Amino acid sequence: MQKRKIPMRKCIVSREMKPKNTMVRIVKNKDGIVSVDPTGKQNGRGAYISLDTALVKQAKDKKLFNQTLNAQVDDSFYDELIEYIDYKKARMEIENEQ
Repeated sequence: MQKRKIPMRKCIVSREMKPKNTMVRIVKNKDGIVSVDPTGKQNGRGAYISLDTALVKQAKDKKLFNQTLNAQVDDSFYDELIEYIDYKKARMEIENEQ
């Protein structure tokens, strides 16, 4: 059986290349709405960030999503993103235990 290629993506904060499944995609759709993309397949401009709340706080301080996606991102979005990352980390831990 052939090994499948693992897609790599670059974190906008740390600038590290990591496997796509260990990151979160943030997407801006054509209406200009910025949201978390849990599937990684929504239409629109995307940016990736690692599953680390410290990196999200850095992105909030530097307003990196505003620059990367060319959109106004509210501070409440960053709080929502932190909650999603905590949830995703917990899910990954449960899956690894089984």
